[in-house]
This record gives sequence, C-alpha cells and structure tokens, in this order.
Amino acid sequence: MSTPTSTPVSGGRSAAAGGGPSTTDRDRFALDDAWTLNPKVALRPEPFGALLYHFGTRKLSFLKNLTVVGIVRSLADHATAEDALFAAGVGEADRPLYVQALGALADSGMIVRRAA
Repeated sequence: MSTPTSTPVSGGRSAAAGGGPSTTDRDRFALDDAWTLNPKVALRPEPFGALLYHFGTRKLSFLKNLTVVGIVRSLADHATAEDALFAAGVGEADRPLYVQALGALADSGMIVRRAA
C-alpha cells in the first residue's frame, strides 16, 4: 500500500503572499463528523489516483493513493469519516496517514462537513 498524499497546487494571491487558508475550529477535520466532497469540486480519476479541482478557489490537488480516492468518493455514503475509513479497510497502523490526508483536504476546502 502506498502512502496517501494530497498535494494542493495553488496560484492564488494568498499562496503567493505566503499565507494559506485560515481555518476555524468549525472548519477543522474531525473523524466523528459527516463529510462529503465539496459540491464545487470535480474529481477526475487518473491512473495514479485522481485530480481534484475546486471551481471556487481554482485549487488543484493530486490524490496519489487509490485508497484515499475511494474514501473521498465514499464519504457521502457513511455517517462519519471514521466509518468511511473502516469501510475502506484502513488499519490502525496506517490510520494517522489517512487522517492527515483527509485533514489536508478539509483544510483546502476539497471536502466539507455534511449537514446532518
């Protein structure tokens, strides 16, 4: 299994100025919350994983792990992100890497908290 990665590529002004997106406690990733792919984001499968393009921010992210792609696609089908990780068969040893990848996607707005 390869290490999950999410590599945001941004050409926005805040990135050029050295500032990244700001997050509040409300926006932080939590495993016990329901998440989904942002409706403003297109996911395009690729042989290496997938491309995510955010039409609002014009950010591009590369998902280089097929398991992460599957988890992102399945988020809307599960009550929590924790359930999505479990359904994908992510073990305890690999779990921190996947939580980190999902957190990066949440921080960049690629995935968003789903209304209950």
